[in-house]
Amino acid sequence: MENLYWLEKINPEDCPLVGDKAFYLSKIFQKGYPVVPGFVLSASLWREFVVNLTSSESRVADLPNSSLHLDVNNWRQLQQVASRLRQEVIGASLPSSWISQIYQAGRDLTDNCLILRPSLSISSANYLVGNISGLFKPIFCAVNEQSIANGLKQTWRQIFGARSILYWHSVGVSLQHINLAVLVQPVENAIASGSTKFHTSGLEVEATYGLGMAITKGEVLPDVYYINHNTGGIEEKHLGNKVLAYSVDESKATTNDNCLFSYTVSQEQQKQYALPDEFLEEIITLGNQLVRELGRKLTIKWTITANSPKLYITQVNVPRSVTPHLLLKGIGAAKGKINASAYVIGNIQPKPSQIPKDVILVAPTITTEWFPILHNVMGIITEKGGLTSHGAILSRELGIPAIVNARNATNIIQTGERILLDGDRGEVYYSSGSEDSLRDGEKIPQRDHEDPDFSHEKSDVHDGFSNHRILPMIGTKLLVNLSQPNLIEKVRNLPVDGVGLLRSELMLLNILHGENPYNWIANGRETELLDRLSKQIQEFVQAFTPRPIFYRSLDWYHQDLSSYHGRENPPASILGEHGTASYLKNPGVFELELKALARLQKDGYSNIYLMLPFVRTVEEFIFCQRKVVEFGLTENPQFQLWIMAEVPSVLFLLPEYIKSGVRGISIGTNDLTQLILGVDRETGDLSPLLNQRHPAVMGTISQLIKMAQAGGISCSICGQAPVLYPEIIDQLIQWGIDSISVEPEAVERTYHTIASAEQRLILAAARKQLES
Repeated sequence: MENLYWLEKINPEDCPLVGDKAFYLSKIFQKGYPVVPGFVLSASLWREFVVNLTSSESRVADLPNSSLHLDVNNWRQLQQVASRLRQEVIGASLPSSWISQIYQAGRDLTDNCLILRPSLSISSANYLVGNISGLFKPIFCAVNEQSIANGLKQTWRQIFGARSILYWHSVGVSLQHINLAVLVQPVENAIASGSTKFHTSGLEVEATYGLGMAITKGEVLPDVYYINHNTGGIEEKHLGNKVLAYSVDESKATTNDNCLFSYTVSQEQQKQYALPDEFLEEIITLGNQLVRELGRKLTIKWTITANSPKLYITQVNVPRSVTPHLLLKGIGAAKGKINASAYVIGNIQPKPSQIPKDVILVAPTITTEWFPILHNVMGIITEKGGLTSHGAILSRELGIPAIVNARNATNIIQTGERILLDGDRGEVYYSSGSEDSLRDGEKIPQRDHEDPDFSHEKSDVHDGFSNHRILPMIGTKLLVNLSQPNLIEKVRNLPVDGVGLLRSELMLLNILHGENPYNWIANGRETELLDRLSKQIQEFVQAFTPRPIFYRSLDWYHQDLSSYHGRENPPASILGEHGTASYLKNPGVFELELKALARLQKDGYSNIYLMLPFVRTVEEFIFCQRKVVEFGLTENPQFQLWIMAEVPSVLFLLPEYIKSGVRGISIGTNDLTQLILGVDRETGDLSPLLNQRHPAVMGTISQLIKMAQAGGISCSICGQAPVLYPEIIDQLIQWGIDSISVEPEAVERTYHTIASAEQRLILAAARKQLES
């Protein structure tokens, strides 16, 4: 067959017709490496098929010369056009001579199952741009003519996926420059499959049971080995979560279109590593040889056959350095840039129990209970949310780049494809495997602890005060918001007056290990949880003594707590059951928090104060206050009981709160703003309306400060407003705010902003006095 190339016979000049994937595999096949044999259906065959498509649809009739004029930003139109084009491909007929010859070639390889892998290159002005990864998936088919015909059309139709069309438009490539070949290989059952990636520091090997589709589909967390490049030794390894595996059902392979089947891995196997030790050694040796042949930027995929176990290479990816192109835009929620593989959680998928290490998480939205599984994530992209959404706050807490309100991100991005996340611009780019540039040659630092330019490992916050500069004195207290013990050493030496917000929710998540705190108590483990909580709080109190620590008691939605048992719940609502109102219904965890604080007091720590969250009524405060007295916290004369000022009713009730014993308020601008303006901070589409500088919001803040002064209590602010809009600090100080509490990364710039604002006020007062 003229358009069929066997791997062992492909020449360099054939590359545009067979694509990069097949070309590199052929290259190492011909050098004697253990490659799964196969053949390639050239791009000329695809072209001939498209030219012969007949349709009344104008966009199809002119293929492959059609420029597909459409508004790619109109997602509905893009989906409709893509769907129509794919239907045309599936409904078309293939010449029987083609199918007969492909079938005979397939029979020469196997009687069981074939895999059809798209092998793509883009040629423009005779210049080969490179292989585009992440836009296609392999298709499995049985070895019969009908299955092969269906499989081939299923492979070709992917070029008209919505994501694919979006990509071609973004890079300015027309269809006539797309070379789509199909690599055909036999599929055998496997003991294990996986990939080997090569970095400057060494090799990273991933493995799972059976065929590699479980990894490709993101259905398992593979076992991971980190190999030292120089010594070949294992520096680190992690057991994955491998519940599912894939195999070929040989009894059905000749009758079913899809010869691939999934099965459940036994519990005993799940506790073991999938890759036999002797094959790991072979993979390392083989990988080092290929690096010398093809260079360091290399990924290979491999399989170990079940019958007569032997290691075979199934794919070789050698990325070309090409300029990435804009994929989608959102709102930059946490600054920084990162280049990594995507891990996508779709709308119908539950919160995962684990997330692979060093990926960019893409999800519809993120809530507080996700926090424990985010610590090894490199970046976050959510489809919903604004600058004060939970996804934004959690990413800033972790110090990783993030984008929120990136519409259709879970549809546009696929698990495993490499993307560039720019949290400064709120933009996501295809990287096509390149790590060289983001735009116009701008470098993308990798998450390397030794990289002095990586903004999230060497934060300005931590370095800004380390050069012994003489700092201006400030009268307004500067506090810090914290929740993670690992930040204590970096923050304790900053010129802050204490911790203005110790977030109990995020701190508690670190010690719960995925269990509902109410269940700890119900199952008789209250003492164990009390010990853990006391120890965790003590780390902060001890580090900052004698500076005050304002511990905010648990403000967790019951929907979030229920999700710890695998039950699906509607998204938590700001008007749902949380804050002090939930304490009245079930005070168990609140009482445990009070016991922990009382224990610290008895141990001699007098700098721990309590702040109540989301207080709606004076009755709620009085209930909590009685509990505070009951557990002996008020026996310490230094103890103070504060409330968060985030429900608008506080504006009318503050004098009553003060009469009842409130010693201070901390203004939470995130919740206060959304409740005053009636805009959910998790709804990114309305983010322009969620303006913390709105006159209604600023007027409320001004009144709260003045009412606190009149009532003789302290007033702080701990929401995002002073960080997002530092220009309002002048007004806050002019109104008489006592303290401002910000996240660690904002400490330095907030300090200098406070100093400048105070100097301006002093200068203005001096001029006024001179004029009088």
